[in-house]
Amino acid sequence: MIVPSCGAMALFEVLVVLHVLTGTLGLTAFWGPVITRKGATRHRVWGRIASFGFLGAGALAIAMALMSLFGSQMRHPEVTDRVLFDGLFGWMMLYLGTLTIGFVDYGLAVIRHARDRRALRRARYQAVIAAVISTGAACGIYGATIGHPLMMLVAFIGIAAMLIQQRYIWRRDDPAKGAHVGEHFRALIGMGISAYTAFLSVGLIRMMPDQVFNPVMWAGPSVIGVSLIVFFTIRARPAAGRKPSRSRPHPQ
Repeated sequence: MIVPSCGAMALFEVLVVLHVLTGTLGLTAFWGPVITRKGATRHRVWGRIASFGFLGAGALAIAMALMSLFGSQMRHPEVTDRVLFDGLFGWMMLYLGTLTIGFVDYGLAVIRHARDRRALRRARYQAVIAAVISTGAACGIYGATIGHPLMMLVAFIGIAAMLIQQRYIWRRDDPAKGAHVGEHFRALIGMGISAYTAFLSVGLIRMMPDQVFNPVMWAGPSVIGVSLIVFFTIRARPAAGRKPSRSRPHPQ
């Protein structure tokens, strides 16, 4: 049995505390831009706070996932199913942390480059999308290897989201006016999905260790978030596809 060093345990606990702090900041501020008027000062301020919180939480999730994968005994050695542990707290958390950063990056970029969509084709943005797809593929493949459908489902959702983003980025014809707002909204919801799922894993094993491998607990944020994306996308489609009517003279 591998005995974790005190230094490694202390480092991991520091990462957990920082992850909780940044995650709480992001999860709390997340609802600010949702309920405030779009484009208003408060909307932008809350959006920046949530984005910085999620970026920090995502980076820390990646660090903890790497420690779980390459030193799994230093994190919760009481968990006996190390194969499943490596899957959920290793490969899946690595992917969710990268996915959170990817959604934040894209959500901010589509607003920043609203008038120049082709700027999103730069290597700097494409590298982030490639990182999400590669870690998602690793999560899905590991899930298939151990026969865990949740890992495959979550990986599929994230990879599909990245491909939808790429469709917007690389389409030849210019999208309808205001299409970047829909992209921004989907990225915002996706950011919440991945952050809630990753953040849930840290607290769940401490509050309800008997439920830590319950698929319902892990899949809940994805089901709710994807449902919101589908709902608002369908609702907005008729308005986006409606052709502007010819102006009629006002009655005298």
